[in-house]
Parts: sequence; C-alpha cells; structure tokens
Amino acid sequence: MAEARALWRTVNRPNLLVKIPATVPNLAAISTCLAEGIGVNAVAIFSPDRYAQVSDAFLDGLERARAAGRDLRSIASVASFSVNCLDIEVDRELDRAGSAEARAMSGKAGIANARLAYEIYEDSLASPRWRALAAAGAAPQRLAWTSTARTTPARPDTSYVEELVAPDTVSVLSGATLLAVADHGEVRGDSVRRHYAESRRVLSYLSWFGISYRTVVSSLEAVTLRQSAATWDALLTAVRGELDAQRRTLAPLR
Repeated sequence: MAEARALWRTVNRPNLLVKIPATVPNLAAISTCLAEGIGVNAVAIFSPDRYAQVSDAFLDGLERARAAGRDLRSIASVASFSVNCLDIEVDRELDRAGSAEARAMSGKAGIANARLAYEIYEDSLASPRWRALAAAGAAPQRLAWTSTARTTPARPDTSYVEELVAPDTVSVLSGATLLAVADHGEVRGDSVRRHYAESRRVLSYLSWFGISYRTVVSSLEAVTLRQSAATWDALLTAVRGELDAQRRTLAPLR
C-alpha cells in the first residue's frame, strides 16, 4: 500500500494503473487502493478461482469508495490474466506422457483457463453488487489477456488472440504477435462464451496425465513473483546508475 500510494502521488496522472500482483495477501491491497481512488492493474493471475477473488476485491474497493463519497467514474482497474504460461508448463508434462491423447491436449489448457475466467467476469456483471455500482457511474474491471505469444513454432502465432475474442477484453500483444495478427489474423467474432463447458472438460482431463492443475498454477505464481521483483530491482538499479552518471557529468559545470 505504501508503494502504491507513493507511485500514485509521484506520477500524479489520473490514468495511472499501479501493478499489484494478485496474491492472496495482496487482495486487501487491491481493494484498499481502489477504495482510495488509486487505479489498479491486478497482475499475475493464473486461474479463474484467483480471478474471482480479484473481482470480489474490485467490487469491495468500489463499494468502499462509494461509501466515502468518491466519484466512481474516475476509478479504473484491469485484471491481467496470463494465458500461455499454463500451456508452457502443461505441454511439457504432456510431452513426457508421449501418447496420442497427450499430444491432442497440447496447447489447449491456457485458452480453456482464460475462457473460464471470462465466465466469472460475466457472472460478476450480472450481480446486484455490480449493477448498483454501475448505476453510480463505475466502469467494469476489464480482463486483459497477457502472455499471448505462441509457445511453440508448431502452433499458429495468432491463436491466443483469435481464440480469446470477447466483449470488453484487452489483448496485450508483443510486437511480433501484433504484426502477425495484422498480417493474417482471423477474428470471427466472439470465440469465448460458447466454450465454457468444453473448457471445463479440458482442464478436468489434465489429471488423467498425472498433471496437478493447482500445483502448476501455484508454481507459476511463485516464479512470476520472483521474476517481477528481479525486473523491478534491475530497473531501479539502472535508473539510479544513470542519474548518478548524469550528476557526475554535470557537477563540474556548476
């Protein structure tokens, strides 16, 4: 919370979204930030269950903001749901299985996982809590699909984009994926909402191959948190180094 408040004050722009990893301990921070009018990008979401908790924290934060008299129209939030990370881990285990059935499952878990998160998004929009907040001017917390680059050369380089088209979503694309979609992507309308039952079946099949969905998701969260912390530390170190170099350069001129 202290870090989020400091960034919000320092940047001082109404469209800032402070990235907060959506771990269980951080759900309270997400809610409190929104209650204080601080925009939030909830990141490192790997499962529909965790997204449901993030969605609840979002609603709680807006309800507290409304109770405090804040203008809900000025509060924005995004929930960043990682897509291909699950496939990378699951497909590695499927390759070890080596059967035709395992190969047929390759590349399906990530999209199924994300589609079930969107089902939760729809349920949230239909809830009395959300309708009351929307009537007060609130904007929904949009789902952003992240990690959308293809995981192997064998799969289409636009599949994570084409298979996750749904209203009010955001697709976060690398430069290469963006160019691929512009060149040969085929967007054929909603490719999410009619696949909920199929998506549940896909994830249920993982146990047939000895893959623990919950273990994979927990591991992804832990690894991502370590990588994010290292990236942030490296950025701060680089900025401090550059500032120190500029100070040394400018010192003789004074």
